[in-house]
Amino acid sequence: MLIYKLLPSSAMACLQGSLLALPIILNPAFANANVPLSSSVNKALPQLESLYIHLHQNPELSYHEKNSSARMAQELTRLGFTVTENFGGYGVVGILKNGKGPTIMIRADADGLPIIEQTGKSYASKVTTLDASNNKVGVMHGCGHDIHMTSLIGTAQQLMQHKADWKGTLMMVAQPAEEVGGGAKAMLKQGLFSQFSTPDAVLGLHVSATIPAGKVGAISGYALANVDSVDIKIKGKGGHGAYPHTTIDPIVLAARTVMALQTIPSREISPLEPNVVTVGSIHGGSKHNIISNEVMLQLTLRSYNPDVREQQIAAIKRITKGIAISAGLPEELMPEVNVHDDETIPSTYNDPMLAAKVKASIEAEIGADNVLVAPQVMAGEDFGLYGRTAEKVPITLFWLGAVEPQIYADSVAKGDTLPSLHSSQFAPDYRLTISTGVRSMTRAAIDLFNQ
Repeated sequence: MLIYKLLPSSAMACLQGSLLALPIILNPAFANANVPLSSSVNKALPQLESLYIHLHQNPELSYHEKNSSARMAQELTRLGFTVTENFGGYGVVGILKNGKGPTIMIRADADGLPIIEQTGKSYASKVTTLDASNNKVGVMHGCGHDIHMTSLIGTAQQLMQHKADWKGTLMMVAQPAEEVGGGAKAMLKQGLFSQFSTPDAVLGLHVSATIPAGKVGAISGYALANVDSVDIKIKGKGGHGAYPHTTIDPIVLAARTVMALQTIPSREISPLEPNVVTVGSIHGGSKHNIISNEVMLQLTLRSYNPDVREQQIAAIKRITKGIAISAGLPEELMPEVNVHDDETIPSTYNDPMLAAKVKASIEAEIGADNVLVAPQVMAGEDFGLYGRTAEKVPITLFWLGAVEPQIYADSVAKGDTLPSLHSSQFAPDYRLTISTGVRSMTRAAIDLFNQ
């Protein structure tokens, strides 16, 4: 059997426009269950680094992951998986049956972000594209999805190499459109758990911009938040800015509304229930001396408890209408509140029993000193949807440290803030991060297969 490998990093720039470069191939004849995982991962790193560089230099926006998807399908096919492409959009599902045992699903997301990369790295993305509004934007893997995809392939490679150590069905999923909350929904809607196999557990990882590379952050219970995007159209009666008494000014109503909405987390919801109501955008008016007819607000809502989410939305509708009524607006000019259900993401709840097992496995592989307790965050991840189907599959997602250790240590010593996820300057220590991710995920999967 031929052994393929990627071109070295120095040659990758020449292939920037061609994502379907030569895939990583593992020759099953080289499989050796007696080789320590750390050694076999280290041996695979040069190829995985090349894959990472390639993916990093060729990011694609949500719903446009055509080439990234094709590359993931190529890698899994060459490793011996039965692969289904274009599932739920540009999703990829790879199935490997290795005897009788549980089904373990491992998921990675594939989409990039509309960001112009400013890391200064020699391998930085230079990709640009047109967004939905026909504006030219940069494209960058500013949330680490290139690390996620590379770790997925690295884990698949290791599980193939260590097939003698486990029995069951391995389900590898490369998911599109995580950044807009659509990918997991689409794959589940098309029948991910019915067309293939209902997993006994679903595992995922996500890079962290606040944990040093080489370490992992584990958390049980709520890990990430419910996320809702809400538009509010506040209406009024416009006119001349010199005669405000003849108008009902929607900008004034919008200002009142913005302030009133802050009482939802501070006065309406229990202080024991974390939640956020943020007005991220406000647009209204066209000229200094014109009072407009309407103002648009755009909000993001965050919470963990589903009941809190419902309470937030109900309070927004009540408060905005109440302010409009107090201003004397008629029924036909009441505010319009639009919750974007297509972008709604439920909170990610790490099943406590599964989270404990995964944490123990990772500690055994990389050392207990390298496994931290990660705090809850108000960011969103559609990974949580895999645990909210009728099958009630247990899921867990762990945080993969990505900050170069010396940079992390310097930031702590100086009190500096590190570039966050979604920052144009986010640049993971990819070699150590990938190695830790592959070792951690592989060990967790093997142990779950054997329980």
